[in-house]
Amino acid sequence: MTVLILTSEEDVTADMVVVHLNSSGVPVVRLDPADLPGGVALSGEFVHGSFRGHLQSAGRLVSVSGLRSVWVRRPGDVASRAAEPSAWLTEESSQALYGMLRGSEARWMNHPDAARRARHKPWQLRLAQRCGLPVPATLITTYPQAAREFADRYPDLVVKPVSGAHPQDPPRAVPTSRVAPDTDFSAVAFGPTLLQRRVGKRADIRLTVVGLRLLAARKAAAEDTDPDDPGAVDVRFASPDIPWEATEVPPGIAVGVRSYLDEAELSYGAFDFAEDADGTWWFLECNQSGQFGFVEVETGLPIARTVAEWLARPGPEPQRHANGSNTTVC
Repeated sequence: MTVLILTSEEDVTADMVVVHLNSSGVPVVRLDPADLPGGVALSGEFVHGSFRGHLQSAGRLVSVSGLRSVWVRRPGDVASRAAEPSAWLTEESSQALYGMLRGSEARWMNHPDAARRARHKPWQLRLAQRCGLPVPATLITTYPQAAREFADRYPDLVVKPVSGAHPQDPPRAVPTSRVAPDTDFSAVAFGPTLLQRRVGKRADIRLTVVGLRLLAARKAAAEDTDPDDPGAVDVRFASPDIPWEATEVPPGIAVGVRSYLDEAELSYGAFDFAEDADGTWWFLECNQSGQFGFVEVETGLPIARTVAEWLARPGPEPQRHANGSNTTVC
């Protein structure tokens, strides 16, 4: 049985997992949907009440029925590198590829339907609340007056994108920024704006969850940092001089994140928390395909090996899907 990894060629994080799979003798096929058609080929036959499907990439041929797991890591847009790309070809190729894979009995990390839903920040915040995770006071609005009233109630705010990275090529990281006390919120009317109470943090937390395995890392906040400095608000811009270190997960947080992944029907999640002066972990977001290589390099946490072990487990087995059907993700 083969592990299929859908990701871009330059994905170093996936390379780390492939090393573990190769060392344990588990067959692996890695391909980027951006190369379909051309570098990637597929064929599926539905006859006599049965289905036979195959994928080919870099000279490797794999049967869809022979897949034990599919890791949807960081795939490119389907058919984006075709000789004559078009929206029509992308839709046709996406329907063919993911439609056939959905018909397999492979285990998913993560299922495309669940992953698509899990990307929505407002949905994440509400799910985190339901699962008992502390969530900073947050407002998403296009009403300037609502933004002003929220700022009156919570004078120390940050503003961040609702969707994440700016969709340019290559994507640009939009930093979380502090909101000045005298901000004019009239521009809120031109697009949804996410305002959130700033957590006076003493550390950032990255909690990577693989199945039921929790692997947490902590990066202490720099002392004597200008509170308006991007690195003081957004860990992506923080000083590299302060390393990530492995840390324990509070029991209540462990229960909450496992409940979160259970309800979200995800097998993998990279959670970001802000730890305040009292030691409370405040939920910021969960990236269903978040990076973990930088955490493993600095902390030695065996994240890549844990992912590889999950992917290599015997299959097939029943799967969860975003329509609410039942299974296990452990």
